[in-house]
Amino acid sequence: MRMILKALALAVMIATPAMAAKVGAPAPTFSGKDINGKAFNLADAKGKYVVLEWHNQGCPYVVKHYDSGNMQKLQKEWTDKGVVWVTVISSAKGKQGYVTADQEKEYLKKHNAVPTRVILDPEGTIGKQFDAKVTPHMYVINDKGALVYNGAIDDKATTELADIKSAKNYVSEALTLAMAGKPVATASTTPYGCGMKYKN
Repeated sequence: MRMILKALALAVMIATPAMAAKVGAPAPTFSGKDINGKAFNLADAKGKYVVLEWHNQGCPYVVKHYDSGNMQKLQKEWTDKGVVWVTVISSAKGKQGYVTADQEKEYLKKHNAVPTRVILDPEGTIGKQFDAKVTPHMYVINDKGALVYNGAIDDKATTELADIKSAKNYVSEALTLAMAGKPVATASTTPYGCGMKYKN
């Protein structure tokens, strides 16, 4: 009987997927290649704050934040303060939002975007590790490697550029509080945007 129970427990462990990213817990470790062909591992940013931004060039919600310059402003503001900003593209090949490295480089140049790294994740491995649901889905990891924010970029779940001015930016709030050694008041929100285009 004991052997049967052990076998059943093992079967459950194999069938159960890895736990998704959870606020307050260590962020899932991940690695991938950026648009310059260089490997990046979360461990490379040890001791630093990290922002993860899930991206899809054609998503109207992403367009809102890039055409307004809002995302680029955030990238510059926080990378200037030592934050590692990682943009992740998890659209699968053949699906909307998939881009090559050269296409993304052109996009970044056109929009004057300044993330630290852009990781191509066409297999959806990183996206599924974090349970990224939409673009832009945002995460903040503190200098100890713990996830301190998971959710929407702000509190205006629209595609209207005009709404950015009056929006409460959750990412900036999380970074400001965490870097000051304070608890993040709003650590989790419902992300808004376009559904992820993962590989089947």
